[in-house]
Amino acid sequence: MTQLNTPYPATAYLTGFLRSRGFVAEQADLALALVLELLSPAGLPKLKVAAEAIPGKKRSPTIKTFLNEFNRYLASIGPAIAFLQGRDTSMAHRIGSRAFLPEGPRFASLDNYIDEDGGDPLAWAFGALGVQDRARHLATLYLNDLADVLREAVDTRFEFVRYAESLAQSQASFNPLASALAAAKTLVDETLEKLTISTVDRNNPGILLISVPFPGSVYAAFRIAQTVKRKYPHIVTVLGGGYVNTELRELAEPRVFDYFDYVTLDDGEKPLLALFEHLAGERPRLNLVRTFSRVDGEVRYFNAQEPDIPFEEVGTPTWDGLPLDRYLSLLDMLNPMHRLWSDGHWNKLTVAHGCYWKKCSFCDVSLDYISRYEAASASTLVDRIERIIDETGHTGFHFVDEAAPPKALRALAEELQRRNLAISWWGNIRFEKSFTPELCLQLADSGCIAISGGLEVASDRLLELMKKGVSVDQVARVTRAFTDAGILVHAYLMYGFPTQTQHDTVDALEYVRQLFAEGCIQSGYFHRFSCTVHSPVGQNPAEYGIRLQPLPPGKFAKNDVQFIDPTGVDHSTLGRALNKALYNYMHGIGLDDDVRNWFDCKVPRPRVARHFISRALNAELSRP
Repeated sequence: MTQLNTPYPATAYLTGFLRSRGFVAEQADLALALVLELLSPAGLPKLKVAAEAIPGKKRSPTIKTFLNEFNRYLASIGPAIAFLQGRDTSMAHRIGSRAFLPEGPRFASLDNYIDEDGGDPLAWAFGALGVQDRARHLATLYLNDLADVLREAVDTRFEFVRYAESLAQSQASFNPLASALAAAKTLVDETLEKLTISTVDRNNPGILLISVPFPGSVYAAFRIAQTVKRKYPHIVTVLGGGYVNTELRELAEPRVFDYFDYVTLDDGEKPLLALFEHLAGERPRLNLVRTFSRVDGEVRYFNAQEPDIPFEEVGTPTWDGLPLDRYLSLLDMLNPMHRLWSDGHWNKLTVAHGCYWKKCSFCDVSLDYISRYEAASASTLVDRIERIIDETGHTGFHFVDEAAPPKALRALAEELQRRNLAISWWGNIRFEKSFTPELCLQLADSGCIAISGGLEVASDRLLELMKKGVSVDQVARVTRAFTDAGILVHAYLMYGFPTQTQHDTVDALEYVRQLFAEGCIQSGYFHRFSCTVHSPVGQNPAEYGIRLQPLPPGKFAKNDVQFIDPTGVDHSTLGRALNKALYNYMHGIGLDDDVRNWFDCKVPRPRVARHFISRALNAELSRP
């Protein structure tokens, strides 16, 4: 319920740490296993039964295509999966011919790519020789069609990544999740239950840790725990992960502990060591660290205020036990930068713990994963990189920092160059002036292929209000330095920030258009601003000109908080235009058009000079 192309790093970090402390620790990825079981020669006939149960008049084009072409789906699913796993690359030729895979409604997106000569509509993206990538894109559309069948015939909440997300995201009441867990099991539930039992039987654990990074992982995590509690009541179950760290910090719902014995906060290393000592009877209960449990029917929170394990000492993550040859390299988006999130195996690693800036007003800067900044030496990082390469055989790394520090990246590049170690890497940064053209070239030489960073609202007034510490013209110069060094750039963008007017939004899109047109960025994504209780905006709303609405009553999740913005802007309508424009910009379309054309409603003319970005770049070049 996270990614299908590469393992999420939480279990790899904890497994490596626990083994370094002498524990026997094994890990499994049931999210991947679930998809591979459902989309298999054994799984599709079960899906067919569910689809046939839908009355004929209620069958969508997706369901009709699946049933009419079922024999072709059954014959092609195994080869398509093997191809996406990199185990049978010769299938690219048959898949690329568009005569092998059945094509459902998802393939209609290919109509967006018009070939004026009546030829191949994908020729602009893949040319004559991009056989593998072309086939991977077609096979991804094929899997998306099957996911749509699952959603319509089996479980309306099904997603590869955000499965049943609404049951957990900022959900104050546990009731919706409890009702879903008490409902009749779907094919997805039954499959996950079977995989849970086989995994537990294979490993025979005394303690089961389940990491849930996102709301879209929560429902499945509780289903796994439900299965374990029913069949293996002696196993201690523990819930942790990014979702818990942000949304369950004020947990008071006792029903959670019908499924989990303990809930731990923050990174997990120190809380788990304290929990294990407690379970072994080596220390009293009140010395548990950042842990929830149920005592006498009530939820109790134990916090001994002990510091977590220093980042330098957490050890090297390990992927041992995870089926690295079974992950799927998907190609959803043809944009070369955007595809990195779903295509290929990436060893996920952290350059530093927390954020060295930790000032952005929209961010959860009060929480440990942001506020506790700790770095490791370049020598330690490259030692970890070398051990990971030896274990996985993969030399690609995704540094998943909140914002990797320029100083640490320079030291890392120097150490990689000193050891003459060839890797490919990409990661998150802040677009700050420390990233000079010289440093960008050095990072590229060390293996940097892409970076992502926050431009956010693309408005100097709002960037200052959110304490981002950058300006639009500075972002232009830094991003151009990266692209000139041959490094792809992705911009995180935001709309709906407090006091952001309609005019601000139009101006922001004009800045973004110019950044694409000038080759400063190659990819981007607009997120709707969400006010969280742990951010400066959520804690000091008056400073940002808004009023918070009361949180709904409940004892479960608490994170997003609604607010009243005096501007009264309909950000939902504007958001559709922003994302439509951005999708086209990423494909090189409409870069010379007036940005007002993307909006369905009448919007004001941009106040931004039409050549603002080019002038900012030229001004930098003209300096002595």
